[in-house]
Amino acid sequence: MKINRFLKIACAGLILGSAAAAQDFKNTQDHIRQSDLDTLRHIPQTAFGVGERLVYDVGYSFITAGEAAFNIPSLKKINGRDCYDIVFTVNSTPTFSVFYKVEDRYEALVDAQGLFPWQYEQHTHEGKYSFDIQAQFNPINRTAKTGKGIYKTPQYVYDAISAFFYIRAIDLSHKRMGERIYLENFYNDSTYSLVVKFLGRERIKVHAGKFDCIIVEPVMKEGGLFKNEGKIIIWLTNDERKLPVKVSTKVIVGSIDAELREYSGLNGPLNAKIE
Repeated sequence: MKINRFLKIACAGLILGSAAAAQDFKNTQDHIRQSDLDTLRHIPQTAFGVGERLVYDVGYSFITAGEAAFNIPSLKKINGRDCYDIVFTVNSTPTFSVFYKVEDRYEALVDAQGLFPWQYEQHTHEGKYSFDIQAQFNPINRTAKTGKGIYKTPQYVYDAISAFFYIRAIDLSHKRMGERIYLENFYNDSTYSLVVKFLGRERIKVHAGKFDCIIVEPVMKEGGLFKNEGKIIIWLTNDERKLPVKVSTKVIVGSIDAELREYSGLNGPLNAKIE
């Protein structure tokens, strides 16, 4: 069982650099004229904001193998525009680290008005394996720039984090079972189709409490971070916050779950919480 792989998959679901690396990368951003910036989309949202922090326990059966956390510590500027600095980390527990140490960090700068990415970084350290990628997005030229080259993309292509937060931001209240949301996701050097299926509603209990939830399933058609090695199901609170409270990755011998343990800094009341 490659449980280290599922530490990421179970927590990321739709989904993350050091501060120095982010600063160097930021300095290479293409300059875009204000007149072009003014043409970019605007999507109002109240689901999340600066200060939000979500912490999850990641486990298989009765074993807690790791901890994952989403954090929005601040706004940063790119081309004069405010961007959410969204960080996602996955770390193995001290006990599990004796056998296999996992220290992963993902970071995205997501336009606060348009909810599309300007920048994405992934720093993976698992056992003896390390993998680092960076991408800069230009929604005007419709390109993604990495260390390998410059690639054409749809205008509002996503990385793993911005895709997840875009889904949180849009209205899901009237979705019916079986409906789909279609996105395009850039990973490494290619753009992949990402389909998010609406599966229904359910009341569930996790470490952080009992919640009324919307259930969705992300499916990556080709490759990328979300290519299914098992079915991924995500429970989001059925309210304006659409807080991810549980992610379950179905595998041959059961499931690996990430359950919300604690939260703080929400952008408003969590009306879907029952107790």
